Amino acid sequence: MRTPTRWTALIPAAALALTACGTGGGSDDATTLTFSNSYPEDHPHTRCGINMVAERVNEADAGFTVETFPNSQLGDNTETFASVMSGDIDMDVQGSAALGASYEPIGVLDAAYAFQDVDQLFSYFDSERSQELRDGFEEATGARILDVWYFGDRHFTANQPIRRPEDLEGLRMRFPDSPIYLANAAALGAEPTTVAFEEVYLALQQGTVDGQENPVPTIEGDNFVEVQSHISLTGHQVGSQMIVVSGQTWNALTEEQQQVLQEAVSEVRAENRACVEEAERRILEEWRAEDAIEIVDDVDVEAFRSQARDHFARNLEGERLALYESFQESGQETE
Repeated sequence: MRTPTRWTALIPAAALALTACGTGGGSDDATTLTFSNSYPEDHPHTRCGINMVAERVNEADAGFTVETFPNSQLGDNTETFASVMSGDIDMDVQGSAALGASYEPIGVLDAAYAFQDVDQLFSYFDSERSQELRDGFEEATGARILDVWYFGDRHFTANQPIRRPEDLEGLRMRFPDSPIYLANAAALGAEPTTVAFEEVYLALQQGTVDGQENPVPTIEGDNFVEVQSHISLTGHQVGSQMIVVSGQTWNALTEEQQQVLQEAVSEVRAENRACVEEAERRILEEWRAEDAIEIVDDVDVEAFRSQARDHFARNLEGERLALYESFQESGQETE
């Protein structure tokens, strides 16, 4: 675990300090919570999410503050949630698929076409239907989910258009190396190739893989348009990111402090979503204006959705199948 030396003694003592500080203790008594994330400072989750949470908590003068650590300063994305579970890091932002390594059912939130759109994702998470999932996650990991944020819809890029599942035949598509992403590949009819994210650009450039899938801001931020000619707007996954807090940290907060933290995270959700969606619109407009990449917007989304949902109905079992089906039921309720 790559935790900076200066935090190794401070962070485990945070719970004791929080218990003593009380609310409204002022800056001299305040304890600082660490809020980690793997995104650069200009990413929507950093500038329109995590930083805003810190600002709101700090302005509340509730006897504690939040300090943010973007760009994997407290460890790689694969390491930081383990530190949250142990109490060495107070808060983190993690994708549902990544959290599935610690509590498998939650990874189903990232299944292909699990949700129609981000409204349905938020509606599900805010409903009683999600309570059992959140409780099971907390029991298994000791960490608490404060809320879900929108990461953006994932789309395919390649050097040819992908309009129907058949267009994926023969293409080596890069997917993250996690069970739900590999299940998505099978559900969509893709041949998955697992490549570390840091190596995707080179793999595309050298032809080791033929394409990849990510949200628009990620595709733009990592310059994949330099090595791909088409982006096909499949929208095959509504990306979800969980804001998690260490159970040790949460239990050491007073009720008033818990309310301050919960409200800060939940109230920022809408602004964070607007920031992500604005980035998507701006980037797509710039690509069109500059002819940077061909945007394929006549994708047969229903063909992909039908194939994916049929696949999961046949291949998911037990709790994961029940969850996936409950997502569809929540969508019918909101139509």
